Formats: sequence, C-alpha cells, structure tokens
Amino acid sequence: VQLQASGGGLVQPGGSLRLSCKVSGATLDYYAINWFRQVPGKEREGVSCYSPSDGRKSYAHSVQGRFTISRDNARNTVYLQMISLKPEDTAVYYCAADDVPTCLPSGSTWDGDGMEFWGQGTQVTVSS
Repeated sequence: VQLQASGGGLVQPGGSLRLSCKVSGATLDYYAINWFRQVPGKEREGVSCYSPSDGRKSYAHSVQGRFTISRDNARNTVYLQMISLKPEDTAVYYCAADDVPTCLPSGSTWDGDGMEFWGQGTQVTVSS
C-alpha cells in the first residue's frame, strides 16, 4: 500500500489549500485515512480522520470549522480542504492509513502511533 500526499504550498493568512492523499494498492474501504502535521521541534499531531466503517469524519479542535476531509472512491483519494488558514497551521502535512478502520471523536488528540502506512509529507506555509 502506498500513499502519496500533495497539494501543499505557500498561502497568505485567510487563504485556502486542498491537500490530496492518493492511495494505491488498497481500497479506501479498509483503512481509516488520517492527516497529521508536524512542525520541527514539536510533536506530530492528528488533524483529521475519515472512517470507512461508519463514515465518521473527525477533526482536531484547532481545525474544526476550517478543515474538511472528504474522499473520492473513484480516484481512491482522500482530500483535506483547508480554509481560513492561519500562520499556526504552517507544518509538514502527512497522510497515513490505519488498518483499524475507525476514528476517534472530533476534539480528540492522536499522534499517529499504530498507523500502518505513511505517505511522504507536503509542506504548508501560511505567511504574508
């Protein structure tokens, strides 16, 4: 199973970006796809999760109302739409697949331990 993240870039505060996580070698039906981010010197943090078992979409408290996770089964791709971006959203964003196809409730914290597969990171920089 391979995951390929893309869509990062430089955006001004208040701007938007859409990240993509293309999954190959498996269908989305068997894995919860998670987005994480990490800033150098800080711990990795869970941002969002899409559960195929119950359709749950979960978000970290810091991104609720601004980020939206979705999936395109035909393209085997999960997206993370980010709006109203803030400088504190600056980080390397990673997608990962969990073979336990469930997500924690929104507002939870999770750090990626136990993820089965990881994609490479994509840099998001929010700056004027």
